Amino acid sequence: MNLLQALTKAGALRTLDHALAQSLRRLDPDTPDSVLAAAALASLAVVDGHAGFDPAEPQRLVEAPIDWPTPEAWCQALESSRWVACPQAGDAESAADAPLVFEHGLVYLRRYREYERRLAEGLRRIGSAHPHPREQADRDHAQLPAHLAELFAQLFPDAATGEDLQSRAAGTALHHNLLLVTGGPGTGKTTTITRMLVLLVAQALQAGTAPPRIALAAPTGRAAERMAESVRNAVQALTALGIDPALCAHLPTTGTTLHRLLGTIPDSSGFRHHADNPLPLDVVVVDEASMIDLPLMAKLVEAVPDGARLVLLGDPDQLPSVEAGDVLSGILEATPPIGAAHGRETHTPTDAHTPAPAGDPIHAQPGTKPTPFPARHIHLTRGWRQSAELDLAPLAAAVREGDSATALSLLRDGELSGVHFHEGNADPLQTHREHLLAHWASLAEATDPAQALANAARLRILTAVREGPQGARGLNVRIEDLLAGTRRGAGPAATANRYFHGRLLLITENSYRHRLFNGDIGICLRDGGTLMAWFPGDDPHNPRPFHPAALPAHDSAFAMTVHKAQGSEFDEVWLVLPERHNRVLSRELLYTGMTRARRELHVAGSEDVIREALSRHAGRWSGLGWRLGAPQETLR
Repeated sequence: MNLLQALTKAGALRTLDHALAQSLRRLDPDTPDSVLAAAALASLAVVDGHAGFDPAEPQRLVEAPIDWPTPEAWCQALESSRWVACPQAGDAESAADAPLVFEHGLVYLRRYREYERRLAEGLRRIGSAHPHPREQADRDHAQLPAHLAELFAQLFPDAATGEDLQSRAAGTALHHNLLLVTGGPGTGKTTTITRMLVLLVAQALQAGTAPPRIALAAPTGRAAERMAESVRNAVQALTALGIDPALCAHLPTTGTTLHRLLGTIPDSSGFRHHADNPLPLDVVVVDEASMIDLPLMAKLVEAVPDGARLVLLGDPDQLPSVEAGDVLSGILEATPPIGAAHGRETHTPTDAHTPAPAGDPIHAQPGTKPTPFPARHIHLTRGWRQSAELDLAPLAAAVREGDSATALSLLRDGELSGVHFHEGNADPLQTHREHLLAHWASLAEATDPAQALANAARLRILTAVREGPQGARGLNVRIEDLLAGTRRGAGPAATANRYFHGRLLLITENSYRHRLFNGDIGICLRDGGTLMAWFPGDDPHNPRPFHPAALPAHDSAFAMTVHKAQGSEFDEVWLVLPERHNRVLSRELLYTGMTRARRELHVAGSEDVIREALSRHAGRWSGLGWRLGAPQETLR
């Protein structure tokens, strides 16, 4: 039995993966079986979130007992195949025709290799550019000019100590176009960015030019609104501190999804804004960067105009994107935090603004020193800002570090305010039915759709998996059946009709025609006598109605996977873990699920499953860090 047959018999491949391999076989019957299998696995890898497939570690992708080729033999077959391009580093032309690319140890579908290459090229373009010409006078001075120094001292009173990372982030943004600000929940990322934007506005106005055109964006509508709300709150705090309201008035008060920012085109995966029609902006601030997949980030970066700033905010310990790529981790591999080894801020023009050589950004000419990746990274660590009801920081730290003994001890002690451990409880719907049902039944009592959507964020069940007894799909079916019994006049017909007043919906595929995207959450409510599905729009106070039959693919959202919950927060979170080990479990999944809670966290699971989850990383195969020039020791 050859390798492709073994993979097919093991049920490891999707129909699409197998069809790709068979199409190559039909075009050239002499294609080695190992090359056909590599093509199928490269396709499967994308679905699993990887940018490419590593033939040296096939067990990470397929756990079935397969007799794998040796890495050396597999690589030799790939390098000799007509279907596989093996370009020189960074070369675009030599990979233009082959359906597969074998580069730096990874086998890519050509399209995803191109996304990765274009993203690296675009990030270098943004970071290597000089700041906007109107800021040229200030660019070459490490010290702030007098008119900004006074404002800077107002915004960051602790800056004089030299240990205030928020002030360092804002100061760095005045001199560099590509900035990453990372940190856990409550470490002040949005506060830092708001004050940075005030400085940029003041810088422009003092120079006698128009204030910068700024956009706040995030991968999902809920994350965008959360960011905008945080900025609005930060602005109110600034005016209370005596900051000139005229400066704050130039800051945006609303956020948008990345899809809306780029301009969706009905029935197309392309956008209105791209390299030839860039965004009409000077500053693009993007929150929840860990959620952004490789294709979307590549398209965003290409749409950022020359001279504009790109600021990426995110938590590097969260799960990577649902779709292919681990973009934030790849960028961070090449961008140590300021103050870390190889990453100390200098503000020297040659360090910050030397353009990358043409062609390969890392090895432009034999014997030349690699050009440093021109981005700056600040990692915020200052204490967590949580509600008084929830003391999550110690548990989150233990989970982040994979310390299962400490995590279990904290869960069992019951001393963390707002944290509850339901050890061995595999069915909260049975043990806590009345409490959970009371919340879901109340959603139908809201006076308008906007209020209903706001109420929906008060509680959510989060799961590690989609299928199975503790999976989101099965839990949603049970919840709907339970709710059917609470609705007046409910009977068999009402139970069969899953569209009912108060049903929460989760979009599971992008629809550019509807401007509804994977992860968007809505609610079914009656508008007069007609049941409509309401989803947030550009104005959070005016949701958009859709007839349920017109919606793209969707599920219920009473329970949802942790992946789908990224970018959202809920007052009360029930994190329900599977009874047995599952390969999707990881410390990143537990950390992400737990940190969705604002006031109360319930964890339902067993010791064995928690220990297994904390022993695993949610790593992805990616070449982005290598393309950006990350030191070899930082590459995973």
